[in-house]
Amino acid sequence: MHKFLRAVGFSKINRDEIKDLVLQSVKKNDSRGYTMSLDDVMLAEFSRDVGENIGITAAGTFSEDDLFHTDYYFPYLKGTGITSTEDVSVERHAARDSYAGICDDVRLGMSLIFYLQNKIPYISAQVSGKLPIKGTTLTLAGLSIKGMIILPSGDGSGNRKDTLDDASRVERIRLMQKARGGDEEAIEELTMKDMDLFSEVSRRIAREDLYSIVYTSLMPYGVECDQYNIIGEIVKVRRILNNISKEEVYILTLFVNDLTFDVAINIMDLLGEPKPGRRFKGIVWLQGRINYPSDDDDALG
Repeated sequence: MHKFLRAVGFSKINRDEIKDLVLQSVKKNDSRGYTMSLDDVMLAEFSRDVGENIGITAAGTFSEDDLFHTDYYFPYLKGTGITSTEDVSVERHAARDSYAGICDDVRLGMSLIFYLQNKIPYISAQVSGKLPIKGTTLTLAGLSIKGMIILPSGDGSGNRKDTLDDASRVERIRLMQKARGGDEEAIEELTMKDMDLFSEVSRRIAREDLYSIVYTSLMPYGVECDQYNIIGEIVKVRRILNNISKEEVYILTLFVNDLTFDVAINIMDLLGEPKPGRRFKGIVWLQGRINYPSDDDDALG
């Protein structure tokens, strides 16, 4: 049983109900995709929405007699907007025919790994020899099964007391872009800035709360490479209903380390009342959808 099912409103579902849910996702799907693999196997994905932008995807293969066999399923949240315009690389998971995406967004200074929601267009491009495709964008989304609301950092006037101000962020991104190209002066300047930042944090931690120093953060969590411990500023809150279970789910649009993406969490799993300006702290399973240019998207299905 997929533990993140409760994030899309299935907190009390049993195994028999899951089998029926996956079967209905295939029979009464809202979207689907097909492609031949490099091994000449017909792959398919069937997705069924169970609420606004949340649902279940069943992935598997077709046999020679045109029967679909489900290999696995996963809950999803369809993210909104564009999270990153950086190039994304994709790697297949070892255990099954699912894929991980890797995005090296310069704003993060680290490789961001996520579960790829739409593998069919990627495999189709791989088989037809169209990779790499330029001009793609990335839309991230997260599922969480435990989180809490914490107050904003500031002096009560709406002004953040973040460790880095906006000008410093812009300068840091510029230096990281130059450092990525091998600029030794940029690398040295970044090192010095990190040392100064460490000294400032060390001074402030003696008299301030940690969450007043660290306004947002995104850190890998546990051994799962696509799960992260995040703190993010809430930009928008939506409350939606799972049409099958009748459970309610929060969709939080978060600003995290200069990235913006949506996170879904069951109302019963969130401690506190989410409002714009407040912050969300929790563990998320990060998913992502690669948005291909319109002409390639039409061609890839």
